Amino acid sequence: MASTFPSDDHAAPIVIVGAGQAGGMAARCLREVGYRGAVIIVGDEAHLPYERPPLSKAVLADEQVPDISLMPASFYAEHAIDLKTGTRAIRLDADRRQVELEDGAILSFSSCLLATGGRARQLPLCAGAAAAVHTLRTLDDALRLREAMRTANSVLIIGGGFLGLEIASTARMRGLEAMLVEQAPQLLERALPPLLSRWLGERAAAHGVQLHLNASLASLSEDAGGVRAVLGDGATLRADLAVVAVGLAPEVTLAREAGLRIDAHNGGIVVDAHCRTSAASVFAAGDCTSRPHAATGALVRLESWQNANEQARIAAAAMLGIDTAPAATPWFWTDQFGCNVQMLGHRDPALDYYVRGTLPSGCESGKALLFGVREGRLEHVVAINAGGDLRAFRDAVDQPLACAPQALCDPDAPAKQLARLALGRART
Repeated sequence: MASTFPSDDHAAPIVIVGAGQAGGMAARCLREVGYRGAVIIVGDEAHLPYERPPLSKAVLADEQVPDISLMPASFYAEHAIDLKTGTRAIRLDADRRQVELEDGAILSFSSCLLATGGRARQLPLCAGAAAAVHTLRTLDDALRLREAMRTANSVLIIGGGFLGLEIASTARMRGLEAMLVEQAPQLLERALPPLLSRWLGERAAAHGVQLHLNASLASLSEDAGGVRAVLGDGATLRADLAVVAVGLAPEVTLAREAGLRIDAHNGGIVVDAHCRTSAASVFAAGDCTSRPHAATGALVRLESWQNANEQARIAAAAMLGIDTAPAATPWFWTDQFGCNVQMLGHRDPALDYYVRGTLPSGCESGKALLFGVREGRLEHVVAINAGGDLRAFRDAVDQPLACAPQALCDPDAPAKQLARLALGRART
C-alpha cells in the first residue's frame, strides 16, 4: 500500500507498551495502513510477540515446542519497528508524553498505546507449596509446566474456566491423571447456558477428569514431592503438581499511576469505541481494557485473541486519525476433550436457547449449534464442532430475528440458508 503519511524524522514515535498479541498486531496495522513514522514496542518478556492460545494446548502437548510468534524477527527489521524485548516500562507521563523504562531511558511519544495485558491471579493459600504450583500466562510459564508434566503422573487444576479445562484436556492427552476443583456448581456457568455447562462436565468426566464442583479449597501444601489439597468439605486430594487457573488480573499499574480512568467493576483501563483512554494521546487495547458493549453501552472487559486483534486494528487507526470499521461481534473459541467450541456474542442468563443438532455424548464426535434469543433478538450463538456453520451467523447476532427461533433448528437446512432466514433474506 502506498503511504499516505509522510515520513518525519523529527516527529516523536508511536510507543507501544506491551509486546503481546495486541501490541504486536497494532504495530503491524500501523505499517499496513501506510504509516512510516517511528514505532517502538516495549515488552518485558524476552520473546518476540507471540500467540497465547497455543500455550495450554500445542505448547504443552507437542514433542517439539511449536513456533507461536506473531511475526518472524525479520518482520520488525524490514518494517523499521524498534522492538525492545526484556525491557519494562515503569512510568507513563501522559502530560509530557513520555514513557520511562527501567534502565532510565525516556521515550517521548506522539501517541502511546498501552497493550499491557494481564497477569495470572494468585491464591495466597498456595504459597506453602510454591515449588509445585504453576500458573499459565506466559510462554515461560508454559515451558516450565511442560517440563514438570514430563515426569508427573498426576495434576491438580484449581479453576474450571476455559484455561483450566484446556490444561485438564491436555493433561489427559499426555496420560496424566487430572483432578479439577471448581467452586461453582457448574463449569463455565457464566459463559455457557446450563445445558452446555452440564454437557461439558459430562464430556470432561468421560475423558477421565475427576471433577470436584461446588468445592472450595481450604489449603494447599507440599506433600512427598507433590501437593496435598484439602477441600472445604474435608476431602483430601494429592497430585504431583498443581496449576492455579483462577482468572486474569488486568495489568494497569502504569495507567493507574498515570491517573488514567480505571473501571471500578472489572479493573480494566476504560476506553471508548476507538480505544482512547481518559488521557489525550494515550490509547489502550487488549486484555487490559474495559470497553463499551456495542449494544448496551455497558463497560465490559473481554479476554480473547479476537478482541486483542480488533482493538489493535482500531487503536492503530485512531492514533492516525483514520476512520475504520467498528469492532466485530465478539468471538471466542476453545479446543478441549476432542471438541472445538466457538461462541459469537455474549452469554446472558435471560436468554432462551434453541438447539440445532445433537450434542455429542461421552467421547463421541458430533456437532450442534445453540441459539441464544431474547425478545426475538439473536444475541448468542454457540457451535460445537460447527465453526463453519457459526460463521454464517456473524451478521445475524445482535439483530432482530425475521423468523421464529425454532426455525433455526432445522437440521436439514444449510446454515447459510438459516442465516438468511434469520435476517429476512431467504431466497424465494
